[in-house]
Amino acid sequence: MVNWITESMEQFGYFGILFMIALENVFPPIPSEVILTFGGFMTTYTGLTVPGVIATATAGSVAGAVILYGLGRLLGVEKLEAIIDRWGHILRIKKEDIHKTNAWFEKYGYWAVLICRVIPLIRSLISIPAGMSHMKFGPFLLFTTIGTLIWNMILVSAGAAVGESWEEIVQLMDMYSHTAYALIGLGLIIVLFLYIRRARRSK
Repeated sequence: MVNWITESMEQFGYFGILFMIALENVFPPIPSEVILTFGGFMTTYTGLTVPGVIATATAGSVAGAVILYGLGRLLGVEKLEAIIDRWGHILRIKKEDIHKTNAWFEKYGYWAVLICRVIPLIRSLISIPAGMSHMKFGPFLLFTTIGTLIWNMILVSAGAAVGESWEEIVQLMDMYSHTAYALIGLGLIIVLFLYIRRARRSK
């Protein structure tokens, strides 16, 4: 996959970066770390510039986020309620849980979007609950752009700084990603444990 990404970027330049980063947002398994650091490296031997790569990557990333936001809007809380009505007894989820989550997101959602844009995997998926909660599109776009810009500036600049050693940055980001995944997994386990304990007490 890495070879396909880098070859596409070298062949199509800014358009390749735009396409790859937009695809990465919709399909998270594609590593943005590779796209951005290699894009930074490309500025050392092509006509591409660091500001140009950052701007292009940000545009592509925001475009991908908007697609997932729209998907979340289409899904909506109402459709989730219909799913809970049918499968909630199996999933052990109630409508109240959905409403509590939605209320939390309405209260802290903007900051969640901003912070999650610099966390691997979640940085893409956070757009879906933002759409589902009907977060106002303007603020969503603003916070998404700010968080994305920070992420892109760091990785593109790092790739440009280290040049041919850009893969070392990717390795460091892999360590960061694995740590983030472990913390996310731990968080989910804790939430599940607390939910099950609360369910048992309520009986």
